[in-house]
Amino acid sequence: MYAEKAARIIEEVKRAVIGKDECVYKVMMAMLAGGHILLEDIPGVGKTTMALAFSKACALRQNRVQFTPDVLPSDITGFSVYRKETGTFRYQEGAAMCNLLLADEINRTSPKTQSALLEVMEEGNVTVDGVTREVPKPFMVIATQNPIGSAGTQMLPESQLDRFMICMSMGYPDRENEIAILKGRGEGNPLDQIFPVIRAEELVMMQKEVEQIFIHDRIYEYLAELAAETRRHPMLELGISPRGTLALAKMARASAYLNGRTYVTPADVEGVFKDVAIHRMRLNSQARVSRVTAPYVADGILQQVKKPTPKRRQA
Repeated sequence: MYAEKAARIIEEVKRAVIGKDECVYKVMMAMLAGGHILLEDIPGVGKTTMALAFSKACALRQNRVQFTPDVLPSDITGFSVYRKETGTFRYQEGAAMCNLLLADEINRTSPKTQSALLEVMEEGNVTVDGVTREVPKPFMVIATQNPIGSAGTQMLPESQLDRFMICMSMGYPDRENEIAILKGRGEGNPLDQIFPVIRAEELVMMQKEVEQIFIHDRIYEYLAELAAETRRHPMLELGISPRGTLALAKMARASAYLNGRTYVTPADVEGVFKDVAIHRMRLNSQARVSRVTAPYVADGILQQVKKPTPKRRQA
């Protein structure tokens, strides 16, 4: 029942995000896997629209923060306000107290504010004045960033990049889809056409169902070998971490779930490997001099590591 609702969510979001079916599908996977999403691309290609569309289709309480150099860590975590009439401090919620935090242009703010997201992204808690508070469930961050080199941007630290389950680039729409976007805008804001398919509590139930998807030992070995290959690759100085391997397994489960299966296949792993791994890999100087890209390295790793094949039963 819930798997059918996931398909309905995707169809609802596609009404606002035209021509980016694969991106919509991958974001849905990451939400089912309980992960955070980083959308990296130039301004104006629909990153923010996609995030808002998912929040509406899943009836999630969402907060949006436009990250600028003057955004403070307390804007994210909250802060204590002194109440003169009672002589006590009262906690004022920050933007993280929601189901979906849209962190717009996250790489335009200071590293100190970026680091304020670390605890809440990993543990689902915020700590203010020594008091730890749990954020609502489900909780996820959909962050957008402009490419490094754009005016006013700075690189996210590896510790924060590693907490994003997937990183994707949306790209320009093709000619037909751009015409469809132009025609659709003439009929009003496409986000107004999106209606809730599920409640936040149902998304939590869907995430629990994804956790029950079966992974065979040979698939676990395949996951571990892919991770190991990124760590010993001659063109990489940094491979994916154990957190990245866990994210790969979770995304593979979500892929199987959306495809109506109760078990993971090698194709599930292959289909999500680049989205999970590329932002976690750091090219070494040899690769940069040779103009080798991270997607090229990831493709090579997928070809090099042998896929598990099903054993034939003895007659």
